[in-house]
Amino acid sequence: MNLIGKKVLAFVDEEFEDLEMWYPVLRMREEGLKVDLVGPQANTVYHGKYGVPITSDYAFDDVQCSDYIGLYVVGGWAPDKLRRYPAVLRLTEQFHKDQKPIGQICHAGWVLISAKIVKGYTMTSTPGIRDDLENAGATWVDEEVVIDRNIVSGRRPPDLPAFMKQYIRILTEFNK
Repeated sequence: MNLIGKKVLAFVDEEFEDLEMWYPVLRMREEGLKVDLVGPQANTVYHGKYGVPITSDYAFDDVQCSDYIGLYVVGGWAPDKLRRYPAVLRLTEQFHKDQKPIGQICHAGWVLISAKIVKGYTMTSTPGIRDDLENAGATWVDEEVVIDRNIVSGRRPPDLPAFMKQYIRILTEFNK
């Protein structure tokens, strides 16, 4: 299926991992997807861990799951902030309930843990949150990309090519 014109919601907040934001956003745009950057506030500049800026399109409360074919959760330190917003948890839970693809990499698993959707899933992440995922009921494996039903997980920036190849494949398959 052609992904041109379909929309993916991508969470953003301060101290996202720069490569884990920009590489996926650009890859999705190359596939014709519209990526809406959604943060605590609309039209606000957020900065990555290394200072690279990105501007949000919408605030969390301005969007709804039904407008999107998938969710992307960035890594870095942003997930520790993102998981504290009730709207982020509500949206993440809704994407999961609707069985829409959720892509998450590095520390992004924290958002899924706080949304209570990882139990019974096999996932990967940065090794730093392995215990968190396992304590939340996930099975953790050390692989560059893991697909379990609607969740695509990756470890860290060097795994982005394999991760994005699979995330885009899953977005396509789930939207035939």
